[in-house]
Amino acid sequence: MNKPADFPLPLDAATPALQPQVGVSRAHEAAHLHVSGEAVYIDDIAEAQGTLHAALGLSPVAHGTLVSIDLDLLRRQPGVVAVLTAADFPGENNCGPLIHDDPILAEGTLRYVGQPVYAVIATDRELARRAAALAKQAVVSTPLPAVLTAREAHAIGQYVIAPMHLTRGDPQAALAGAPHRLEGEWAVGGQEQFYLEGQISYALPQENQALLIHCSTQHPSEMQQLVAHALGWQAHQVTVQCRRMGGGFGGKESQSALFACVAALAAHRLRRPVKLRVDRDDDFLVTGRRHGFDYRWSVGFDDEGRILGAEIDLISNCGHSADLSAPVMARALCHFDNAYWLPHVAMHGYGAKTNTQSNTAFRGFGGPQGALAIEMIMDGIGRRLGLDALTVRQRNFYRDGQDITPYGQRVEDNQIQPLTDQLIASSEYHARRAEITAFNATSPVLKRGLALTPVKFGISFNVVHLNQAGALVHVYTDGSVLVNHGGTEMGQGLNTKVAQVVAHELGVPASQVRASATDTSKVANTSATAASTGSDLNGKAAQDAARKIRARLTPLAARLLGCAESDVVFDGGEVRAGHGDPAVPSTAAAISFQELVGKAYLERIQLWSDGFYATPGLNWDRAKLQGNPFFYYAFGAAVAEVLVDTLTGETRVLRADVLHDVGRSLNPALDIGQVEGAFVQGQGWLTSEELVWHPQSGLLLTHAPSTYKIPTANDMPRDFRVALFDAPNAKDSIHRSKAVGEPPLLLPFSVLLAIKDAVAACGPERCDPPLRAPATPEAVLDAIEAVQARMAG
Repeated sequence: MNKPADFPLPLDAATPALQPQVGVSRAHEAAHLHVSGEAVYIDDIAEAQGTLHAALGLSPVAHGTLVSIDLDLLRRQPGVVAVLTAADFPGENNCGPLIHDDPILAEGTLRYVGQPVYAVIATDRELARRAAALAKQAVVSTPLPAVLTAREAHAIGQYVIAPMHLTRGDPQAALAGAPHRLEGEWAVGGQEQFYLEGQISYALPQENQALLIHCSTQHPSEMQQLVAHALGWQAHQVTVQCRRMGGGFGGKESQSALFACVAALAAHRLRRPVKLRVDRDDDFLVTGRRHGFDYRWSVGFDDEGRILGAEIDLISNCGHSADLSAPVMARALCHFDNAYWLPHVAMHGYGAKTNTQSNTAFRGFGGPQGALAIEMIMDGIGRRLGLDALTVRQRNFYRDGQDITPYGQRVEDNQIQPLTDQLIASSEYHARRAEITAFNATSPVLKRGLALTPVKFGISFNVVHLNQAGALVHVYTDGSVLVNHGGTEMGQGLNTKVAQVVAHELGVPASQVRASATDTSKVANTSATAASTGSDLNGKAAQDAARKIRARLTPLAARLLGCAESDVVFDGGEVRAGHGDPAVPSTAAAISFQELVGKAYLERIQLWSDGFYATPGLNWDRAKLQGNPFFYYAFGAAVAEVLVDTLTGETRVLRADVLHDVGRSLNPALDIGQVEGAFVQGQGWLTSEELVWHPQSGLLLTHAPSTYKIPTANDMPRDFRVALFDAPNAKDSIHRSKAVGEPPLLLPFSVLLAIKDAVAACGPERCDPPLRAPATPEAVLDAIEAVQARMAG
């Protein structure tokens, strides 16, 4: 695996440091704490005296009318201090982020197996869990028919959101006149976030009707608002803090609210600190995950494989409530095109309402589900025509004159063709394709497969007003710097990058800058750390704050150095007079940054500042699904080679070549780590992570590591080659970098399609294997049997 050494990259002319703090590989600011076990997560915070523990009683039925709860039975259990139900909320019993359709605790109707019905508060966590587990005895309900699959809900028109339709041109006419037609149905399952630190909230009463809540969340401001609404309070009575999460992946964007609200209610009612940390099994049963999608498509294309017209239904399994399903579907529709020009297209999105957990954000936020459909179609076209699917993909790429998306945004700074060309060469794609063909011809049991898939991913929140951020930068008289911003750290290195940005602006070593915990009492009204916008938004806000401080210090520095303000250079922990050209070292006198700050304090110059940033140029019509929802696009491509055992269905990724576009990287080491992690996480979604519900009871059967298989180190590609594409962002992003959180998750489409390629080698020429996703050994064997049956027939 490639790991870059410390090396500088070209920097913005507006910030001319000679010793750059951005564009170089630096360790994660808490790496030493992670590996030593000293990093403090919420459950590590020393418990205040009198802390109580909460546990949730979960619905034992998938759908029913809630008749009664035997509260006396629960209150009699050892250690129980209180039992809370929906009736105890003085405010709104809701944790739905957009549409208020998701009760914190069940009220009137039971909607899925695992829905929280009541909360037990006890002196000990184990005692609370034991009492809460009596739901089958305590909850009385009248059963109702349950709908457990998206297709079943779609068939009866049962949705959590109104259907969405996005059309360009005349797809019906294009389909009718196309020389070739491909029709198909397919499905991809959901995916559990499986953050290593489970959902947890710790609420501590404060003086004068206030609460401090330590919450493992990607969206502290939303937690603050929902808790305030649930208690009938104002937002200023609730402070939410998050120093770090042990992973989030979207699962703690909206769904941390239920746990924060329950802990807050208990702490408020009992006037004692209350912690709610759920068991892994309960976490699975209570919370939602990536939406599974069902597809039906019809595609017309010419003899060269160019798509002339397409129509597709995308049916997402939303679960029992809307949660974030509307923007997830919108992003899926906006990514169906992926990297391809679709002249005539009709997309229809349906958010199916089922009696299962309410599905939510997960890395990619609908984008992977949308783009995966077109990649399956491209593969199918190639097999129908007897062409390498790579050739079909290249012929359909966006290009000059064919660069407007179906939602009306121009694909600017299109890097997909040069990036793909570079990867084809570096991966030796064509030579390996010939080698694999020869291998498969002489290997009856083991089959190899190869695939290259591209990525075009839009960066910004689909909801325009969320694209804003704030930050505070404090410079202390000893020259040290503290930065606080609205983003949350979940292991991705956001705090490290923001600290590098601030260090660069002030010309001090990055080690001199510390990032503090996200806190709603410091930066207010923040957006979630999601949509891959963490560094883009918070980095720009912190840069703005640091530049204001530098601007205040510059006149004093010029006076002390006896030079023009335009010649003052902040660099390497010093402030000196330059020559107007930052590339030419100065021999002039210099003062330390610490000395300058000390003199500034005596001169009563403000040494702290706020910063703000709002992404420019965005607009979006949610009704028409038209506009410019994205600030820019990130591009990438991957080549995967796999080996399939046709007797067992087991697969192994032999090699993966990845080339990904992160613009001008703020920190190459962190960015490569993000690409590697996203690739393996996406590989797990498409190969091993299978969600199974009992067809009668509606119980999620795969609710623990024993039954739900996330990838391990042994599943990583044996030969994993990851490189960053060398091209600065054409947009004025933070130091011309690009987002890296979500786009690389689409790269392991190449793994799924390489498995499909290997399976195809078991059947007749031009066969199109019916491979399901995730491509578990069972799914692979089913696909092999299907193509072998066609050969026999």
